[in-house]
Amino acid sequence: MPSNDVRTLAQAAVPTAAVGALAAVVSAVVAGGKGAIGAVVATLIVILFMGLGLYVLQRTAASLPHLFQAMGLMLYAAQILLLFVFVAAFKNTTLFNPRAFALTLVLATLSWIAAQTRAHMKSKILYVEPDSTSAAASGDRSEKTGHQS
Repeated sequence: MPSNDVRTLAQAAVPTAAVGALAAVVSAVVAGGKGAIGAVVATLIVILFMGLGLYVLQRTAASLPHLFQAMGLMLYAAQILLLFVFVAAFKNTTLFNPRAFALTLVLATLSWIAAQTRAHMKSKILYVEPDSTSAAASGDRSEKTGHQS
């Protein structure tokens, strides 16, 4: 991953982890140890899904830039559906508190999206890549024509 992508990943993952840690503390107070476990599992799932999604999206942007927007929309829709499937699958689990899991999943997802949006807005991404060969070619042209400055 290029450094800009790693920076975006870190700027989205760190606030999400902080929200997850806060949710784990609140869930532990409200629902006990099972609530904290549910919050931690939900946070890890969000970071994993969204991180993999960001990686796939950056790979698509590098190799198939014309599919970037469509891939982004499809990817976010798939991620939200998969997170919804996780909530439905663990609805009646006894491993952890399902309510703490679901609420943390929603909060962590919203946190990731907000942090990723902020990171993208703050990043300085070039719209056009500078071409150093055109500057050298224009300098060579004056020598070929015989004109000197």
